[in-house]
Amino acid sequence: QVQLAESGGGLAQPGGSLRLSCAASGDIRSSAIMGWYRQAPGKQRELVAVITSGGSTTVVDSVKGRFTISRDTTKNTVSLQMNSLKPEDTAVYYCNYNRFGIMYWGQGTQVTVSS
Repeated sequence: QVQLAESGGGLAQPGGSLRLSCAASGDIRSSAIMGWYRQAPGKQRELVAVITSGGSTTVVDSVKGRFTISRDTTKNTVSLQMNSLKPEDTAVYYCNYNRFGIMYWGQGTQVTVSS
């Protein structure tokens, strides 16, 4: 089993920054794909960004140029640096671990962007 623990969520003003972190523990495989998803009120959960153990990244168009995903494979952690935040970024953000198509999820951390 894999356990994921998120941290770093909170309240930010429009244009502000926030950094989310996720620590993985348990039966960890460094080759697994890790990423971040989010779910806003009244909307479906959506992909935000993913990263491989080799450092290849993909971010969705809505956050491109503002969000950056990174990973430290030696510490089994993944982070999401969120800059130039907008109110529409408000959501619960979930850390994700994908191995052989089996998905493991963190408990979620709330990000609220409001003035």
